[in-house]
Amino acid sequence: MQGEEGKLESAIARAASDLVRSRHAIALTGAGISTESGIPDFRGPDGVWTKDPEAERRAYRSYETFLVDPRAYWEERLSDTAPFSIIFREVEKARPNQGHLALAELEEMSILKGVITQNVDGLHCKAGSRNILEYHGCSFKLRCAACGTRFEREDYDLEEMKKRGELPPRCKRCGGVVKSDTVSFGEPIPSDVARQSREESLKCDLMLICGTSAVVYPFAELPRMVGQRRAGGVATVIEVNAEPTPLTQEGVSDYIIQGLTGEILPLIVGEVKRRMPE
Repeated sequence: MQGEEGKLESAIARAASDLVRSRHAIALTGAGISTESGIPDFRGPDGVWTKDPEAERRAYRSYETFLVDPRAYWEERLSDTAPFSIIFREVEKARPNQGHLALAELEEMSILKGVITQNVDGLHCKAGSRNILEYHGCSFKLRCAACGTRFEREDYDLEEMKKRGELPPRCKRCGGVVKSDTVSFGEPIPSDVARQSREESLKCDLMLICGTSAVVYPFAELPRMVGQRRAGGVATVIEVNAEPTPLTQEGVSDYIIQGLTGEILPLIVGEVKRRMPE
């Protein structure tokens, strides 16, 4: 009878084989890969909102505040004690873990064609991934609410603008009001990212789901789109998650490899290398 270690080795080998045979593999990532870099989650036992329910209520009001009073939106975000500022400082300090680096390596090997992530921490970029769709935006970017142009956070001296009473920042292209690129509650997913994510999900023949249970919509539609194609034998869906998820229970994924992404993904990369032609 095969032991747990043997089962893991078999699953790793299967994933590597599926990846090597794929023509257009993509990864879908969520909070599970980021918490391994020390970034706090929001709703877990020690989550930011679990400890501070008022912070969650403010987060739910954030987009409405932006629409009604963008100056107040920015003044709150730039306050030293605001949850947004506290979380941003944690994100700034975070570094990619072995899971992020493994996905970047798979892309460098031309096995993985891109990453679609729920995370706003920019860690995939820091790890070296190039083809990234940040579904919920990025903490290090700003976005014009009018024309959708994105800017690096450093393009605006927000603290100086606050001191001079020049908030909110204005778009350097169209003059529209600029907000954080991160998508707030009640805010539509930017149309370009939503469209490209759907296109990638319809194009891929393998989706590697890493560290997400995919229960937040509309992001959660993406693996289910691939899961429908999986049922017809067109695509493969592999989960790397610490525990079974709704994707496992609904039969969206072909199989799950249980464990931390920072431990499992490097093992998959090692096995892929052994299977690649010289």
